[in-house]
Amino acid sequence: MYTLIAVITFIVILLIIAGLYSAFKTKVSFIVLGLDSGFTFSDTLLLWQVAQICELDQPTSLFFSLNSLSRCMNQISNQASADGVSDTAKIQNLLTKLFNFRTKLQNESDDKKGLVTTQSLDKGQKLRIILPGKGVFYSEIMNNGSSIVISVPKQKELIPIPAHEWVGKVLSVYFWRKGDAAYVFDTKVINHGLFMGKTSISLQHSADLTRTQKRKAVRAKCEIYGNLFIVKKNMTDISAIETQNGYRCLIEDISESGAMIKIGGKGVSNVKIKLQFNIQNKLIVMSGVIRTVDFNEAENISHLHFECTDIDPIMRNEVLAYVYNILPENEKEILDALEQTETDEKNDVTTAETPETASPALETVVADEKEKQNPESAPKVESNIPDSPQKDDQINIF
Repeated sequence: MYTLIAVITFIVILLIIAGLYSAFKTKVSFIVLGLDSGFTFSDTLLLWQVAQICELDQPTSLFFSLNSLSRCMNQISNQASADGVSDTAKIQNLLTKLFNFRTKLQNESDDKKGLVTTQSLDKGQKLRIILPGKGVFYSEIMNNGSSIVISVPKQKELIPIPAHEWVGKVLSVYFWRKGDAAYVFDTKVINHGLFMGKTSISLQHSADLTRTQKRKAVRAKCEIYGNLFIVKKNMTDISAIETQNGYRCLIEDISESGAMIKIGGKGVSNVKIKLQFNIQNKLIVMSGVIRTVDFNEAENISHLHFECTDIDPIMRNEVLAYVYNILPENEKEILDALEQTETDEKNDVTTAETPETASPALETVVADEKEKQNPESAPKVESNIPDSPQKDDQINIF
């Protein structure tokens, strides 16, 4: 009799344990995934609550779905704003972890979108070509069909090797695919001739492309006017807010690690600068280095490839929120309205506004500042400006 009662009791306990496990299985899996993804136990519990509020059909999708993660981040941002705790260390630390995790997911997603054949390359794609023993050349695709027809490769706006001498050469071709990554492939020149009245050479297609470099930060297109300041040698606090106007500029894309900046006049590479602008009425200060410059002599316009090396964590999260469009609903509506208004305006305007050129010229101020810091080795301003829009000896990855 006692044995039967013991067996029944044991079965009941097992059923209770099984029931509890079934009820909490999803939560346990969620917590395990959260810890494996680098979040703390308390952060993971908070994310679980957010996943429940967002009514995710599969809560664990927060750790592998960009859509689910974005919904939860938006909920956290909105709730923190409503509670007035957006700028607290706890919320900012959690947002930083989520943004870093989202960037990782984004990059992993981008890895699956890479090119697998040169047949997918577009007309106008800029190329950097290495001919062993002769250096680096630049060219662009004129047509892509049974072969890749490109313009005769140049060095510093000159054609040192005529088209017919390229035939039979084995080349390494590098290019940056917009919004993706840098690639390289080896190929052979199979022909030369004329295309649309212009001298060209033809390359064999390749299905062996190597993804050589990739942005670690997700970048968003934008049109944000700001001020650019040269970082002087005696500047002790590079993150300090500037109260005077600097060089007016237009930011054309942005990420927490850098930006594409448009200015009037000639820009100069390898110069330390501070970039100051507003996002959603919040001041952002980014300090770093102008890595490369693309100068359009005809339009007297420069595009500066800026790498950010210093930014306040809260400001970084503001930039990331803009990039990922993680904004409060009321601000999203305002932003959408402004974007549609700007689109209507652009349809009626035939010429774009050009950023004002500061006086004295930016390159002159940069040269003066370099000479103050190292008068013996300061190069002439003109020597810092590449002969072609991009440097011939490297691929632009910013």
